[in-house]
Amino acid sequence: MNTKKYRREYNPHGGLTEDNVSKDPFEQFQQWFADVTDAGIDLPDAMTLATATLDGIPSARMVVLRGFDKNGFCFYTDYNSQKGRELAKNPNAALVFYWREFDRQIRINGTVEKMSPTESDTYFASRPIDSQLAVQTERQSIVISGREHLTTKFEKAKLEYGDNKIPRPSNWGGYRLIPNMFEFWQGSPSRLHDRLNYVFEDNGNWKIERLSP
Repeated sequence: MNTKKYRREYNPHGGLTEDNVSKDPFEQFQQWFADVTDAGIDLPDAMTLATATLDGIPSARMVVLRGFDKNGFCFYTDYNSQKGRELAKNPNAALVFYWREFDRQIRINGTVEKMSPTESDTYFASRPIDSQLAVQTERQSIVISGREHLTTKFEKAKLEYGDNKIPRPSNWGGYRLIPNMFEFWQGSPSRLHDRLNYVFEDNGNWKIERLSP
């Protein structure tokens, strides 16, 4: 398969320099995230989550960002899913955001911890009813016999709970990735891209480094 036809030139969106970025990577992320949400692009909160086994075998998948602040970046899932099992043994993980419309990418490395039961309960209660029922129905990443297995369990859950409050399953909840590295990438014409790396130092400060594209 020839993929050359998909090649395109990057648009000049303005350079990314040490002088025009925030010294705080969380503030810089907030600024870029505001840019894409204000522009109304689709799925600005979609992010790749990469995990690995203790043997270093990686896996990656798309998940949804469900909040961020200076404590970290949050997402929710089944604790017994592949990513949950890997994080239980190896809490090191990475996130990637890519916004094509702005030719921007952000990579974030860090360690992951479970969010509190109260935080998970609050988010679970805010989900649409069908999404709550789906969590009661599925056991993420297990092998099932077919689509009918899911629909049958889903309908059974609807009848079981009716108008009653749906409890959060103990195997489902939130995670928070606590960053120790950010990389902000801005695409530029002629492939002379800008890459600024923030590294968290032992003194509690963030060091900014420029990387070759």
